[in-house]
Amino acid sequence: MTNSKRRKGLAVASALLGGVLVLSACSGGDDNASGDGGDSSQAKVDEAAAKKTSEAQIKITPEDGTDNASINNSAAVTVSKGTLTEVTMTTAEGAAVEGEISADKTSWKPTGQLERSTTYKIAVSAKDAKGLAAHENASFTTVSPANSFLGYFTPEDGSTVGVGMPVSINFDKAISNKADVQKGITVSSTSGQEVVCHWFNDTRMDCRPDDYWQGGSTVTLKMALDGVEGADGVYGVQQKTVTFKIGRNQVSYVDAQTKQMKVTQNGKTIKTIPISAGSPENKTYEGQMVISEKFVETRMNGATVGFTDDDGKGEYDIKDVPHAMRLSTSGTFVHGNYWGAKSIFGNVNTSHGCVGLSDTKGAKDKGTAGYWFYTNSIVGDVVVVQNTGDKTIAPDNGLNGWNMDWAQWKAGSAV
Repeated sequence: MTNSKRRKGLAVASALLGGVLVLSACSGGDDNASGDGGDSSQAKVDEAAAKKTSEAQIKITPEDGTDNASINNSAAVTVSKGTLTEVTMTTAEGAAVEGEISADKTSWKPTGQLERSTTYKIAVSAKDAKGLAAHENASFTTVSPANSFLGYFTPEDGSTVGVGMPVSINFDKAISNKADVQKGITVSSTSGQEVVCHWFNDTRMDCRPDDYWQGGSTVTLKMALDGVEGADGVYGVQQKTVTFKIGRNQVSYVDAQTKQMKVTQNGKTIKTIPISAGSPENKTYEGQMVISEKFVETRMNGATVGFTDDDGKGEYDIKDVPHAMRLSTSGTFVHGNYWGAKSIFGNVNTSHGCVGLSDTKGAKDKGTAGYWFYTNSIVGDVVVVQNTGDKTIAPDNGLNGWNMDWAQWKAGSAV
């Protein structure tokens, strides 16, 4: 029984008992004696009951019966005019949830994040300064996947990336309240560069500065989305801070006319590498592209990117392409090439749209251009492709928002 219910019960009992005493006094006898005796007896009853009621006041959040509770900030217990003696939290099925009582024993919270779409039960005991016990219980259910959204972000927490790496967030639900969601996300840099976020569509938002990140700076992403309504009846659940470091400034320039790639660091050319870009029939996209993935070896099948023969099979299917670095979602890579004649590099554009470097089968030859570029590149490095005769790559085809000018980029912000 809660403290409030016990107090109400005592009040009712007091009123009833008081009524009986008044009626007895009106029925005759010694008015003074009867009245004095009744008041004295009632005072003793009330005093005894008060001595047995704990002054400790327990508060459990969320309130009993709550639906769509947060998985981050729910399940908090506090007590005033007393200290906690025991807090037990379990799922409806009985699985225990670990938590900690504060050093001063006035609060408790779980030590980990709760699960979505789960019913939890909390039982709390406390005592006041006189050692009298108080008890409270509550049950609530966390937000369901159908009523919540998540933002999957890149780059990873603690990583070191190149100067072109944007913060890219893909949401698992369509976001209609873009302004509210964007306000819950902040991206800042120790460089002091202004960072603006741009919505490509209802599920993707990228954030970047006007120019590439400053080498050596640290970028922080804060997601304060817990309880933010992203769409009608769909709420955020994430409370997260992510930091990553920007490495050295490396930008590589591919020229399809000269068939050379100049690798620069801090604006100075450190190496020139012969390349083979897309053939006249399959030109390579132009523009600023960001390395988004690296594979020591990977399979490349033409059928997956639309290059098929009359039988519907891929025009190529190479199971062990060495030193592959992705530049676009649609399948543009810088990669090693062991199957082409060594004479093509620096002389002929022969690929289906990728940028090929001389390499050796097995990806273990340290003397090849493919090995060198792979080893000296990191995710987030920029590769600028020029003079191919093709169109500029779409800004949302990969992590390539740099192909949109600053005014256009800022126009895609919801705040």
